[in-house]
Amino acid sequence: MPHIQVLSKEVYELIAAGEVIDRPSSVIKELLENAIDASASVITVEIKNGGRTYLRVTDNGCGIAAEDIRKAFLRHATSKIVTKDDLSGIMTLGFRGEALASITAVAKVDVLTKPKEEMYGTHYIIEGGEEKLNEQCGCPDGTTFVVRDIFYNVPARLKFLKQDTSEGNNVANLVTKLALSHPEISLKFIRDNKPELITAGDGKLYSVINSVFGREFAASLIPVDSTWNNIRVSGYIVRPLWGKPNRKFQNFFVNGRYVKSKTCCGALEEGYRNSIMTGKFPACVLNIEAAPEIIDVNVHPTKIEVRFSDDKLIYEAVYFAVKDSLLKEDKPVDMTLEKKRHFTDEELYKPAPKPQGEQLKFIAVETPKEQPAEPPKPKITAPVLSEKLPERNPVKPSDMGGEDLFLKSLKQPPSPMPVSPVSDESFEQEKETSEDVETVTQEIDEQIGEFKYLSNASFERRSEIVADSYKEPVKPVVIGELFKTYIVAQAGDEMLLFDKHASHERYIFEKIKDRANELDTQMFLEPILVMLSYDEYDALAANVEAVNKLGFCIEPDVAPNVAVKGVPIILGDENPTDIVTMLAKNFIDCKHNPQLEIFDELYHSIACKAAIKANDNSDIIELQALVNNVYGNDEIRYCPHGRPIMIRLKKRDLEKQFRRII
Repeated sequence: MPHIQVLSKEVYELIAAGEVIDRPSSVIKELLENAIDASASVITVEIKNGGRTYLRVTDNGCGIAAEDIRKAFLRHATSKIVTKDDLSGIMTLGFRGEALASITAVAKVDVLTKPKEEMYGTHYIIEGGEEKLNEQCGCPDGTTFVVRDIFYNVPARLKFLKQDTSEGNNVANLVTKLALSHPEISLKFIRDNKPELITAGDGKLYSVINSVFGREFAASLIPVDSTWNNIRVSGYIVRPLWGKPNRKFQNFFVNGRYVKSKTCCGALEEGYRNSIMTGKFPACVLNIEAAPEIIDVNVHPTKIEVRFSDDKLIYEAVYFAVKDSLLKEDKPVDMTLEKKRHFTDEELYKPAPKPQGEQLKFIAVETPKEQPAEPPKPKITAPVLSEKLPERNPVKPSDMGGEDLFLKSLKQPPSPMPVSPVSDESFEQEKETSEDVETVTQEIDEQIGEFKYLSNASFERRSEIVADSYKEPVKPVVIGELFKTYIVAQAGDEMLLFDKHASHERYIFEKIKDRANELDTQMFLEPILVMLSYDEYDALAANVEAVNKLGFCIEPDVAPNVAVKGVPIILGDENPTDIVTMLAKNFIDCKHNPQLEIFDELYHSIACKAAIKANDNSDIIELQALVNNVYGNDEIRYCPHGRPIMIRLKKRDLEKQFRRII
């Protein structure tokens, strides 16, 4: 019979450390969270060899006091909580008090720390849980952790580490998550002596996204900012046309903590339903701010999983925030013309040379060079006048005696002008003109009035009541059709191109969805018993009325069985057991619209078959009616498969291509 024994400190610390620290990225996570909780504004992370041999985290936070440095490495020692009531209102990233003790149990740790109010800092070394050095030193404000040789005393765990590249990628991924969750912190990541990430720390989430994911990804985002039942959802989501092939770009943060949540993921994808292409997934960076009382972060040692007291409340907050942002911010696609120039200015604007005859070649005969002769001087001859000029009075020398002629002419009285005889008609015209001038002058004097000096009141802006001018929305006018597939229309200063099949397909799809609550029910001769899990049974029993509105006739039986008496006639020969199970899962996931995806697939098929096809002959009146029903409808932007139905080209962009505008 085996005897019960108390494990030694070395053994149980290694066991406890394995729950928190399993790879180098776990060490970085715990140290970064401590730096953020210490109110740091600048953090530097450096790793070498994937973090196996060297990790460094430096911050400018509050630091650790000299008398607390030893206690900081004891298990369950923390400054975040004091009483059990503090667990219900946790706002910090760390609170367990296990991180530093777990790190020192499996690695060699070197610490330099100094609070801002103290003159000297502390240098502390601990290896394998044993203190090696504790001395006073000079160091900058904040804390620096240097961790070397992780798992040096646990060979079994060391051999399960992956290659340095893979471990380094995990660290880089973790650093980007924390950078996205706190854009107000300037974070620098160095990998093998090469900086890979630097954030500005300006508090702008968009700038962090640009640094982490690149300019192209940032340009495809639209902002989100919504509040629902005191829950705020803010951040950015990707446009439906820029969907990703997987869910790796879905980032959710709850009160500044990166989490993995099926509730948030389901709400995000439900918001993109029937708007994103099949096989693509939405990307996002969303921060959810909620009261700490409704969130339980004390679920997993890594604190990456959280539990909500009301999943439906969080689901609705994310769903409505995403849906509202897509309707407001996701504008029709603009046609972008290629800006690359394939020809130079000389090739575009220089005319082609005119054809000329062939120039004959002559052999030059060498002749001795001679000095060029001076050109003959031209002979000056007197001009010959055809008419006799009038005689002028010569100027006498006595008249010029030292005096300027111009000044002298001013002293002489002006000679009288010759007066021509005036008739009575011209006299009357001059009299009328003078009267008109006097009338205009009098009107101007009355308008000007007395002269006034400028004052402060002269520069005040006077408010005038202007009647509100309502501008009716511009209606598109169909001009023609391209390739029997695309409708060409004009709306104001924009040229619009519609995919007639996609537009008609989405229009029919929306009409069918609006009549979804009017589905006929096919009753069975005998009820079919379907056995569910207890969670699924409870979800259906609590939503019997909603189930009946979808065309089902289901009654709860002895738990966990339900009696299915009828299903919507549109489902045909589908297995009732599978359909009811899917319906129950939708209610468990708190979906805003619990209707089955199988309905969407059926509606897609019906709409696709009934819509106009490409290469069909369409009348201009029919195309105009289709454009009128689609244009300006926020619900109709993409076909049910996620393809855009319309793109537009502005007049200004078109004029630039024809060089009318430079």
